[in-house]
Amino acid sequence: MRNLTETLLAAQQAAAAVPYVGVTAKNQIAGVVRCDWSRLYTGSEDDYYHALTMPGDGSLVRARLTLPADSRKLYYQRVASPGAESDFSQWTYAGQYNVLAVAAASLGAEVSIFWINLSREIRRIKSSDYGASWGSPELIDYSPTTVIGGLAAAYKAGGDLALFFADQATLYVKKCLSGQWQSKTSWDKTTGDLSGLTAVYQGDWDLLITGEDAPGNYKLWSLVYGDGGDVAAGVWSALRELASAPSGGDFAYRQPFLDMPDVYRAFYVEKYTGSQSYSRPFWSHAVLDTAFADSLWREPVPMNLPSEYGLAIAHHGDYCWLSCPFGVWRSSLAAASLELTGEVIGVSQEAGPEGGTLVVELNNDRGQFNSPGQGLLSVLDTGCQLDFSPGYITASGGEVSGGQAFFLEGYEHYRTGGRASLFLRARDGWSALALWRSRCQFRWNQDAADYSVKDILAFVLARAGLKLEVKSQSAVITGFYPDFTIGPGDAGNAVVAKLLSFVPDALFIEGSRAYLVNPQAADSAVYSYGLAHPVLEGSYRAGAWETSRVQVEGYDAAGGSTIIVDSFAWDEIDRCYDRWRQVPDRNLGSVAEAQARGDACLRRAAIGSGGGAMLVPVNCGQQLYDVIAVTDSGAGQQAARKRVLGWRLVYQPRRGEYHQRLQLGAV
Repeated sequence: MRNLTETLLAAQQAAAAVPYVGVTAKNQIAGVVRCDWSRLYTGSEDDYYHALTMPGDGSLVRARLTLPADSRKLYYQRVASPGAESDFSQWTYAGQYNVLAVAAASLGAEVSIFWINLSREIRRIKSSDYGASWGSPELIDYSPTTVIGGLAAAYKAGGDLALFFADQATLYVKKCLSGQWQSKTSWDKTTGDLSGLTAVYQGDWDLLITGEDAPGNYKLWSLVYGDGGDVAAGVWSALRELASAPSGGDFAYRQPFLDMPDVYRAFYVEKYTGSQSYSRPFWSHAVLDTAFADSLWREPVPMNLPSEYGLAIAHHGDYCWLSCPFGVWRSSLAAASLELTGEVIGVSQEAGPEGGTLVVELNNDRGQFNSPGQGLLSVLDTGCQLDFSPGYITASGGEVSGGQAFFLEGYEHYRTGGRASLFLRARDGWSALALWRSRCQFRWNQDAADYSVKDILAFVLARAGLKLEVKSQSAVITGFYPDFTIGPGDAGNAVVAKLLSFVPDALFIEGSRAYLVNPQAADSAVYSYGLAHPVLEGSYRAGAWETSRVQVEGYDAAGGSTIIVDSFAWDEIDRCYDRWRQVPDRNLGSVAEAQARGDACLRRAAIGSGGGAMLVPVNCGQQLYDVIAVTDSGAGQQAARKRVLGWRLVYQPRRGEYHQRLQLGAV
């Protein structure tokens, strides 16, 4: 249950409570600001290698290479105060040609442009005045060959920086510490040839890399080069897969770009060589409040732009910028909201284990909501986030319990009897999960036990923009490592249901969070109904378990033998005889794992054996799977423990209604 203030708790238990509900529309998706890109420049420059950085004064510094037919010349540009009226067409020739790769980075007033040329020279020009003037080219090192698969650089606070470059299948790092360049070192990974890389610094050097793995499959990976943040200094993390395409197929990935304005935001190119071939930038962002090392990314989304060399990203202040040689885009990063609370004349909310919905009725008698998505209502559009917060009027004013967020699926204008309304229809994060479809095949634990059920859950939820958090968890969910595959086209909610079938844990979603709960028969009640908080109606059912014996069949790979373990609910068997269920799973390699699976099946049967419903004044902090104590003497309930499995909340002030009908299960 969500925490409530003492005054709000007292108000919801009062005999004459005054309802108050908060509804706010936001330009966010799962808590992350949605970028609405506006194109500021359309030029005639060729699509080729390029770079972008923004120094501390907010100027825009770009670099680009010309095509091989024009000798791969290096050009750069500085726009001092970039905006809608700026000229992004003026470039300065750096006097360098036969350039194979280019990168740019900045910190405060210092700006660096790096390149590698056909002579294998790794060079830099540096500016100490935000890119207004530049020093002479500096020779830093040599690359082993001219087969360069990417170049990236990132500063850390204090002025040290790291330069990364890919030479065939090897990634090198060369650091500049206290103004002195160190010897280059190579990573400890084995892959095929690499095709692109990008880096930012946030406590460590965080990278995205494209290329092939050792068998030739095409990959987009995240990687951390440690500096003592999440990874020890000088240590390479494991490669974490974001996208994958099979060897010999028509898809490949290249040219990633990365920035960290509010959350990590990334662009990369998906190249398709089949019929109706294309090269198109895709974008993604890390899930809110996760670390780069977690590698939890929302499903990438295509950008309406043909480009083989992608879109570089940078930020300054409240704006995020995109650039390629022939284009510049800008989007505000500012969170915008539209307060709707004062116009709410009705709410209906449904919550359950497999999803929730919200319908909000707004007063539109003055026509103030005639044009959603436009002008002052620009935030209120399909896809926006609706925050719903139930509450009451207290001595401190209108108080609410926040944390619930929905996504606006559609709206409906309605007029009757001289009254006009706008109905907002929204769904919660389960909808985003159900609408997610895997774009490629993912497989875990085929050769080694690397990802637990919890780890795989976190990955799948992240693809829908949701962060996994723990209220309570079983030992099984962190200790079971199944050989698990997601196929192309598999739906997120079906994948999550399959993963949860392995464990006794349950999941509920609020806002941008998916909460893990391990329901235990001994759980204590977190709230009481029937004494301070009245019960208006109640029905309470106790029934037989649908399953009273579970036979689990696993396989001991080391011993080459079948494992069979039975779990029993003896009291149920004595009452209703044997209700048998068989669960085969060759992932279960020990008696303990098989026993845990059987016990999980019986726990679900136990919870499902109870039922009923209660009508109560709205409890603003109620959450799914909470255990409550119910006292309803007229129905034979005396501090009886029940588990909340769902509810329907209704707010109809014209009829004086503000109540919740709770759906109940056994503990």
